[in-house]
Amino acid sequence: MPTDPLSLTFSALADPTRRAILARLSQGEAAVTELAAPFDISLPAVTKHLKVLERAGLITRSREAQWRPCSLAAEPLREVSQWVEQYREHWEQRFDRLESYLATLQANQKPPEPPKQETAVPSPATKKGRKR
Repeated sequence: MPTDPLSLTFSALADPTRRAILARLSQGEAAVTELAAPFDISLPAVTKHLKVLERAGLITRSREAQWRPCSLAAEPLREVSQWVEQYREHWEQRFDRLESYLATLQANQKPPEPPKQETAVPSPATKKGRKR
């Protein structure tokens, strides 16, 4: 199991159920039963998903009497965003170079010549069938 924060975050984000839980928590805190409602899985399964999110630092859980609200903790997502950003810059630079190269190719390319129209030459078979 990964132990570095970035790997924990990516591992937690790999599951669509956990991403959906995070999307719900982005609207505000919620109880476990609220988070479980849209899914066709058991409450213990949702609790396991919450533990993965909590281990990755993506959510926090507190206790208020009988209520155990969950909240989004966005810091690990900021770290993911920063990590992805360096690669986005890299690819944008590559696309800019490719665009420049393609523009150079297009500027140096001659316009295509129009196709030559061929005059129809009657075939020997059509000549035989003609009456004079």
